[in-house]
Amino acid sequence: MRVTVPRSPGAVAGVVMAVFLALRIPGAHCRDSLKNFVYQFKGMCYFTNGTERVRLVARQIYNKEEILHFDSDLGKFVAVTELGRVCAETWNTQKDLLAEFRAYVETLCRHNYKETASFTVQRRVEPTVTISPASTEAPNHHNLLVCSVTNFYPRQVKVKWFRNQQEETARVGFTPLTQNGDWTYQIHMMLETIPQLGDVYVCRVDHPSLQSPITVEWRAQSESAQSKMRSGIGGFVLGLIFLGVGLFVHFWDKRVFVSLPFHSSDASRS
Repeated sequence: MRVTVPRSPGAVAGVVMAVFLALRIPGAHCRDSLKNFVYQFKGMCYFTNGTERVRLVARQIYNKEEILHFDSDLGKFVAVTELGRVCAETWNTQKDLLAEFRAYVETLCRHNYKETASFTVQRRVEPTVTISPASTEAPNHHNLLVCSVTNFYPRQVKVKWFRNQQEETARVGFTPLTQNGDWTYQIHMMLETIPQLGDVYVCRVDHPSLQSPITVEWRAQSESAQSKMRSGIGGFVLGLIFLGVGLFVHFWDKRVFVSLPFHSSDASRS
């Protein structure tokens, strides 16, 4: 089993929702006579193959319900509810208004795409990939290995598990794709397995930011080997601590010795 986050509909399609401050909203005379109401406008630009094909859909929303929208593919306003029908019929008779909305495909959609493409469509951030066991690491016991793919952009990503060069498709699960809030994403793919001594597990990640996939290995080790490794790491860290303390004491003694006054001439006179 593999997890794949697909692209937008269409191989190279995208959608940008924009707040068109310069886009004139026609007079909403189709409202009813309610004293309190909420009127919203949402403009969305749909792009295929960059700006090869652009579609604008400008939605009119009254009290949280879409009543009509302008569709640039049709070149006119389309009613969604009976309330919007009055406006759509009226606005579709206004040639200047229709021409203005049709022109927004160029003046707003294509223009904004070119202005923002460098930090949206073309933005690429390479993922960080790590493997960590979520349960006991002992061979011949159930293990849950977690491949964490973090801090990447855009959202399209493929993650696969391999065991001894064979793709694992069973007992695989993954978390939902999560936004980090800084224009990056993360996802975690789990593999439930019973590792045998010497087994090599690989998590492979494909992403648009990479020229070639990232592969990270995890090897099943015996308990004694893991214990020796932990002891070796602990000894190495302890050695660094003693080395640091020794150097500190050495340089401190040298500094004190140099700073002591030496009055040889006074001693000879006495």
